[in-house]
Amino acid sequence: MFFPRGGSAHVVRALATELPKHGWQPTVVSGSVAGVGDARRFFAGLDVRPVDMTAALSAPDPLNADPPFHPSWARALQDAGAADATVLYLHHLTPLHEAAARVAPGVPIVGHLHGTELLMLEAIAEGPPAGWDHAESWRARMRRWASSCARILLLSPSSIDRATSLLGVDPDRCVVVPNGFDPDLFSPRAMTPEERLAHWRHHLVEVPQGWSMGNEPGSVAYTDHDLAPIAAGGPVLVYVGRFTAVKRIGLLVRAFARVQRETDGPLSLVLVGGHPGEWEGEHPLEAIEASGARNVFLAGWHEHAALPGFLHASDAIVLPSVREQFGQVLVEGMACGLPAIAVDNHGPADIVHDGETGWLVEPDDLEGLAGALLAAAADPPERRRRGAAARESVAARYAWPSLAARVAAVLDAAREEAGEPEPAALA
Repeated sequence: MFFPRGGSAHVVRALATELPKHGWQPTVVSGSVAGVGDARRFFAGLDVRPVDMTAALSAPDPLNADPPFHPSWARALQDAGAADATVLYLHHLTPLHEAAARVAPGVPIVGHLHGTELLMLEAIAEGPPAGWDHAESWRARMRRWASSCARILLLSPSSIDRATSLLGVDPDRCVVVPNGFDPDLFSPRAMTPEERLAHWRHHLVEVPQGWSMGNEPGSVAYTDHDLAPIAAGGPVLVYVGRFTAVKRIGLLVRAFARVQRETDGPLSLVLVGGHPGEWEGEHPLEAIEASGARNVFLAGWHEHAALPGFLHASDAIVLPSVREQFGQVLVEGMACGLPAIAVDNHGPADIVHDGETGWLVEPDDLEGLAGALLAAAADPPERRRRGAAARESVAARYAWPSLAARVAAVLDAAREEAGEPEPAALA
């Protein structure tokens, strides 16, 4: 199956949009699959060179199709003119680096790690799981690819020690540039109670998304009676993201159920995301049934441009993920004036200031998470205070226009060291 693009694709799109303002002209080389994975649609308005892998999905052997799923990338980079680029800006440590070494050996490389590689390398170091027969070979390749980068962009200061330890790279070549948000899209907007209820009535009662439980297709439908807590003006806590095990959605649902047992006030939890058919382990619906939680709603998967509406209709953003390398949705929610509830680990610990812009809890701490949910729900003035502070904090640190200037400076440094002419980047 092919699911919607992850955070790194959104980073590429945002930077490719902003970098021309700093003298760079990006060409985006990207895999593409018909539907939600269509590169021309996702990178609309940019110079994009899609590698269409749609046919490979229906081939007898997807990895032996032409192009395979995933391709070798050498042909794609060659067709895009990589050998004539000023800088190759490669996201993730993948065979893209191998292809770049063959197609454009003299072009400097700026690598960008989004956390996936570090998690994979940590798993290998701890003892690779069964079935990872080539783990050591991959570790050697990733270390070699990292060593070929003139600069490596990382998401947070805590990633530098991890990258130098796991990849053996020079810390002086590591530059911290976090992910950002589009200030034109994510900003505070007050909704009237009527607008707020109308938003949730549209997205939670009509429920356009289908849900697959096992092999049986199904759907979730809500009634106005279910939406009574929202109609009564009760706070809405919102989760946005994939339904993967690391996100700990089941833990969130159980913590919410505990809060409901401790308070009689109207309170709702909305889960936005989970592309149909994509989940790991326990599906949120199973967690809801097992915990007896009430007023937990599934809003389905939506395009990124629709996310501000869900945030404007909410009161706090919740992300219980235990291995979140950054936490893009936290930044976007905080940009809309929401306080954040997250885990005191990795990226969220850098984004959220406990007691000031939100609440931080320990990983997998059911009681601590329930306490934070209750605190956010029960104290509207404090919730609003932290939300206002959250907006100021992320506006100063995570707006894409200023972050793009920092990335442009990294590309400039790589170009100057290599003695390349004036910029025309290839992302």
